Amino acid sequence: MPEKPYVTYGQSCGCGSGCGTGSTAASKAITGCRFSLSPMTDRFVDVILGAVGKVDTSKVWQSTGKLSTVYRGRQIHVEDAVKACFIYAWQPDVHMTMEATYSKGCPGDTDADCFMSEDDIPLNEEKIKDIHFPVACKISLYPMGVPNYMEYIANIVNHAIDLGLYDSSTHYCTVLSGDVQDLFNYFHWVNETCGQALSHYIFEVTLSVNSPTAD
Repeated sequence: MPEKPYVTYGQSCGCGSGCGTGSTAASKAITGCRFSLSPMTDRFVDVILGAVGKVDTSKVWQSTGKLSTVYRGRQIHVEDAVKACFIYAWQPDVHMTMEATYSKGCPGDTDADCFMSEDDIPLNEEKIKDIHFPVACKISLYPMGVPNYMEYIANIVNHAIDLGLYDSSTHYCTVLSGDVQDLFNYFHWVNETCGQALSHYIFEVTLSVNSPTAD
C-alpha cells in the first residue's frame, strides 16, 4: 500500500509556535502575500488578468493560479506589487474586493530566496502614488508563538486610531476606511512593526471598493 503524503506542520520548528519544519535566515526574512481579486462584473477575467499583467514583478517571486496570486520576496517589493495590482484593478464603476494574506517568518519558506538580494527601489510606486479613491477594509492580525498576542493586536489597532483610519472593532476583525494610499501605508507600518517584533506573524486584509451596501 503506498505511503500517504502526510505533512509535518505540527513538528516543532524552534519558533515556539510549532508551525513548520525548520528555521533559516531566508525563511525569517521573506515576506509573502497571497491574494484574490473579485471584481463584481462580467468582465472579471479582463479586470483580473489586466491588473496582474500590468504589475512589474521583476523583483518578486510570483505565481498566479486558479484561486489566487502570490508574491514573495523583500517586504518593500511584495507590498509594492500587491498595492499596484489592487490599484490597477480598480475601476470607478465596479464593486471589487481583494482578500490578501501577508506572512513573514514562516519556517521553510525559502523557495526562490534569491529575490532577497534585490535593492530597495520599488518598481511600481511611481506610477500609482498619485491615484486616490476611498476603500473600506477589515484586518485581522495573528502573532504566532507568543503568549501576549493581544498586545500586538492592540498596538496595530491603536495606530489605526491615531491615523484616523479606524472605523470599528467587531467579531474577529477590525474595520477600517480611508484613502487607498493611506491604507497601504498603514499596511506597510504593520508589516514593518510585526516583522521586527515577531518571529512569525500572519496579517489578513480584505479591501472593498464601490460597494452598494451603505454600511
